[in-house]
Amino acid sequence: MSDTVSGPLTAESIAGAAYIIAALLFILSLAGLSRHEKARTGVIYGISGMAIAFTATIWLTLQGAGATGAALTGLVLLVIAVLVGGAIGLWRARVVEMTGMPELIALLHSFVGLTAVLVGWNGHLQAPALAEDLMAVHHAEVFIGVFIGAVTLTGSIVAFLKLSARMKSSPLMLPGKNAVNLGALAAFAALTAWYVNDSQLWLLVVVTLLALGLGWHLVASIGGGDMPVVVSMLNSYSGWAAAAAGFLLNNDLLIITGALVGSSGAYLSYIMCKAMNRSFISVIAGGFGIAAPAEGDADYGEHREITAQATAELLSNASSVVITPGYGMAVAQAQYPVAELAHKLKERGVEVRFGIHPVAGRLPGHMNVLLAEAKVPYDIVLEMDEINEDLGGTSVVLVIGANDTVNPAAAEDPGSPIAGMPVLRVWEAENVIVFKRSMAAGYAGVQNPLFFRENSQMLFGDAKQQVEDILRAF
Repeated sequence: MSDTVSGPLTAESIAGAAYIIAALLFILSLAGLSRHEKARTGVIYGISGMAIAFTATIWLTLQGAGATGAALTGLVLLVIAVLVGGAIGLWRARVVEMTGMPELIALLHSFVGLTAVLVGWNGHLQAPALAEDLMAVHHAEVFIGVFIGAVTLTGSIVAFLKLSARMKSSPLMLPGKNAVNLGALAAFAALTAWYVNDSQLWLLVVVTLLALGLGWHLVASIGGGDMPVVVSMLNSYSGWAAAAAGFLLNNDLLIITGALVGSSGAYLSYIMCKAMNRSFISVIAGGFGIAAPAEGDADYGEHREITAQATAELLSNASSVVITPGYGMAVAQAQYPVAELAHKLKERGVEVRFGIHPVAGRLPGHMNVLLAEAKVPYDIVLEMDEINEDLGGTSVVLVIGANDTVNPAAAEDPGSPIAGMPVLRVWEAENVIVFKRSMAAGYAGVQNPLFFRENSQMLFGDAKQQVEDILRAF
């Protein structure tokens, strides 16, 4: 009898120890990913931690498989889920392009939210037999976990739709939108108190529908120009949803990793909000991204065009060049010829640096990943705050696929929808060459006066092709 009792306890304690080791590796992974030089090591730590956690889970399931038929069924379902999920994951990893990574990440966040909802519902339908006080705590865990998961689910789906251009990037402007959000939160608090005292199924149905609607409205109310912050915030939400699921499943690893993801995502969102001069609280409440008064048909004058040959001559005579990439560079997959261009200019004695806006692209670090992929040295890739002071003394700035992040209206037009957002002050340079397909507005839907400045010239066409033409002209 002693052996019967100690066996499962020993298995659980070994798995618990493995989970703690995995959690420590996840923490080391985050620490490594905070610096370019240690990013590869950080990824290895993360993979190792996940492999240990996965192995421990399978082993724990195998230990219980011989005890009951239900445990054996759980093992079979686990294997099926691993095979199906692994196959889909490998397929997506092979076919997804870097331009599709932001919407893919948003979609993956929705899966975490859905998982939290399902775990919460399971916690209600198969509630454990606990003392009255502990049962109240369990009910609170169920209700809060379902709410966070449902908000994450629909919010992430809206972010996916906006980032993939399946939904307009402009903010949804319902009458009394802030009152709707606050009313939903107040209703959630009241329903939680009710459910803790009287855990009826219809209350769980109501809060699920309420949270699904709130998640949709929160993200739909945010404009496209602010979507990188939204993706970061949804990452935080998914972490808290995972932590809530961990409490319900009594899984320490889920609690720890969920808290890590939730807190790091929230802190990253805070940093990005500071960089964009936005209110962190308003991000959580879905209250920013509201369009300012329309600009109207402002007359900025005529733009000037330049050829790749003339651009090559201008670069050849330059003493310093700053390249500011944006989402257009990712779409054109121009990072490789851009890296070669930087190398050629350095060989000619030209000082070359890259200026990266905190929200360039569609998610945090998007441009940094692309440039690292093209083997651009880390020491010449500078953040906005590091490069802005030097732009006034720069010979040529190449704006490759960027728009809203270099828009002078953010600094000079109080009526602009992006007013107050810090931007790369590229217009202060001696010459500005803008690589663009057309004169269309950026993702935020705002016209850019930079295109019409006297020191700016437009190089129209595919960015990759134009950079390659410049290299041939050299």
